Amino acid sequence: MHLTFDDGPHPHWTPFVLDQLKLYDQKATFFCVGDNIQRHPEVFDRIRREGHSWGNHTMRHESGWTAGTFAYLRSHLECDALTGTGLFRPPYGRLTKGQARAIGRRDRIVMWDVLTGDFDRSRTAEACWKATEQALRPGSIVVMHDSEKAGERLEGLLPRLLAHLSAQGWKSEAIPMPRWEPAGPLSGWNQTPEDSHTRLALRS
Repeated sequence: MHLTFDDGPHPHWTPFVLDQLKLYDQKATFFCVGDNIQRHPEVFDRIRREGHSWGNHTMRHESGWTAGTFAYLRSHLECDALTGTGLFRPPYGRLTKGQARAIGRRDRIVMWDVLTGDFDRSRTAEACWKATEQALRPGSIVVMHDSEKAGERLEGLLPRLLAHLSAQGWKSEAIPMPRWEPAGPLSGWNQTPEDSHTRLALRS
């Protein structure tokens, strides 16, 4: 399976996540906002040093449904200059069909099938954990958030999730990075938007 974290790097919550992953010997993929990479380059460097994957989450966390196509693709390219791995996740899971086609020509668009809900301030960490535990399957792509907004729930959720994976004998693997790793094309990972793990929220 694949644990993934959106919206960082954050100076407190990303190191918390990295410490927990190291404790349980698990790897993850971090979809990073370009502005946050520039604010916290030392945290971004730690993600890379510790053997995790990372991807593009736009420069300023724009929604594809409200940003114009040109502005959205420019934001994608600005963040790509900082990440450069060929992995992309749209903020909120929202893209227009035109944006998805353009980005899908060069990147793998990575969605999810387990939404923990840690971003929702009306939920408790316990509620997030129960929903996550029920949805987990081998091969799942789980999304959490290393952000100020999600931190309180992430702090209660992540250690329980990692302990559960350890008890089940499950491993979280970093998603291969098609444009970073030197081994060449990776079969099964260079997918079109329509082939992504969970269907995109597309608008015409």
